[in-house]
Amino acid sequence: MAAPTEPDSGLSIPPHPDGWTVDEVLALPEDQTSLQRIELVDGALLVSPAPTSVHQRLLQKLQFAFVPALPEDTELLPGVNVRFGGQRLLIPDLVILTCTAVDTVAFAASDVLLAAEIVSPSTKVQDRILKRAIYAEALIPFYLLVEPGEPDTATLFELQRGEYEPIAKSEAGQLHLTRPFEAEITLA
Repeated sequence: MAAPTEPDSGLSIPPHPDGWTVDEVLALPEDQTSLQRIELVDGALLVSPAPTSVHQRLLQKLQFAFVPALPEDTELLPGVNVRFGGQRLLIPDLVILTCTAVDTVAFAASDVLLAAEIVSPSTKVQDRILKRAIYAEALIPFYLLVEPGEPDTATLFELQRGEYEPIAKSEAGQLHLTRPFEAEITLA
């Protein structure tokens, strides 16, 4: 959904008829934006609610599985800002970065080895189509898409000739990765 949001949401975002910039979004007051995720695509705001507990439990499983398997020169961070030029800013559910111990409010897309999205009812089109296209355009090598359900499923995509191709899919709640590094993820 694009801003402005519902009048009673507590979120007061002034209109920007010429579109928003990444710097303007990053300057929004935290006390007004803490209950929403505010992302930016081509100057338009994408506002979604904070993740649910189901979403956060899946995120935690991913983190616990990935951290011991991470190569030494990488770092995993959940829910950080990733900048894609001056009018695009996304917040993947999890990223694996090729730069470590960097203190910043927004990472460059070129620093992301893997971006992961956990599909939510309010963001399913963005996660499955829009974000996937933006990540591919930015040449992020790997994209992990997790679909909550019975059972939870996950698919790892690798960028090949400018498009994401599936290279691993979960079976019976298990996802075995060989690239970008070896990892075993239990979703169930």
